[in-house]
Amino acid sequence: MSEPNEKKIPAEKLVRVTFLPEGRTVEFEFGAMPYQHHGKPMSFLDVAENHDVFLDHACGGVCACTTCHLWIKDQAGISEADDDELDRMDMAADQQLNSRLGCQAVITRPGDYVVEIPKWNRNYVSEGKPLALTEEK
Repeated sequence: MSEPNEKKIPAEKLVRVTFLPEGRTVEFEFGAMPYQHHGKPMSFLDVAENHDVFLDHACGGVCACTTCHLWIKDQAGISEADDDELDRMDMAADQQLNSRLGCQAVITRPGDYVVEIPKWNRNYVSEGKPLALTEEK
């Protein structure tokens, strides 16, 4: 959520993204978020990186794996998938009609967005961030 000391974001420029299953919601001004160079600018991976939300991305966000696969609850206001993303998604586990790669799905306008990060992952390599795997004893 926005910090109390932050400048109020005008309603017509407000982007609100909720990441499930964590239930964490982040807010920012459309077009004003710094680019973190993971995925396309304003992609869900870019949003996650800017707000310390863990979204695994083994390839660095260049559409070369499926680790940032997520489910977008409503596709309105999201860029269309290009051929490279569609080809890559053919390799994703548990693909659904609302499946997208977080590095490629770009927010194109202000609004409210809800995405779900699946609990499993296709590739267990992580870019220096802790994995959410538990060890059986």
